[in-house]
Parts: sequence; C-alpha cells; structure tokens
Amino acid sequence: MKVENKRRNVLKKVAASIFGFAGAAAFGNNLTPVINKDLSISHNTDDVENQEIPLFSSSVVHNGLVYIAGKGAHFEGDIKDHTEFVLDELKKELEKAGSSMEKVLKVNVYLADLNDYKAMNEVYRGKFGKKPPVRTTVAVYGGVPGDSLVEIDCIAALK
Repeated sequence: MKVENKRRNVLKKVAASIFGFAGAAAFGNNLTPVINKDLSISHNTDDVENQEIPLFSSSVVHNGLVYIAGKGAHFEGDIKDHTEFVLDELKKELEKAGSSMEKVLKVNVYLADLNDYKAMNEVYRGKFGKKPPVRTTVAVYGGVPGDSLVEIDCIAALK
C-alpha cells in the first residue's frame, strides 16, 4: 500500500512538472483524468462521405481548440498546385469552425516525395501570418492516400 501511494505521489509530481499545477489538479486520487462534462465537443462531418457511420470527422472543436483532419489534393498537378489547394481547404475549414490560419498552433505536413520539400515551403511560407505554428514534415512511405502530393492537418485555437 505504501509503495502504491509513493508511486502515485511521484506520478502527480511528474504530471505537475509536465502540465503545470493546473494539469496535476486535473487528476483525482487514482490518477485518472477528471473530465469536465460541461465541455462541448462539436464534430463536423459535412465534408465526409455520406455514410451511416462516418470514418472520420473533418474537424472537431473541443475545449477551445479545433482539430482539422488531413486535407489532400486529389487532382492532376504539381506540388505547388497541391499545396496551394490544401492550404486553401485548411483555411476554409478553420473559418467554418470559428478560427483562422493565424490561430494555428501545430501543423503536420505529409509529403509523397521528400524532394518536394523546397517547393512546398515556397507556397507554405507566410500562409499562417508573421508568427507561424510549430510544424512537423515527413515523407510518407508508399505515398499519401488518394494520390495527393501533400496532405496537411492542424490544430488551432478558437480565440
């Protein structure tokens, strides 16, 4: 019993250092997250195929953040055409959810070919304002689904 309490206290301290005091306070005695049931979660499935049970949501709004699903370009064109289209689609989705490109916090870029990195950056630069979000860019083994040359997803603040 003492070992379990000691372990719990260590985990609380780790949580406090990672999430700050407020994050540690979100954990109860058994270290399970306390969920505020008043927080609403909004799923947008407008852009997803008309299915009885959709495969994914195009965006989800939760706790002051909007999560945008990966957008691809499924037409003939080069990496610049595809990047421009995908960024325009992200912008539309963000605005529909009540956010904007300037409020994006995190971006993931998936390239079908790493050789397209420089050309993708030429189109990407400046699209998120003067303070761009953090970003991860990877080349996807086997290509991007739907034969897009690039797919981009993001997380943004609402306010």
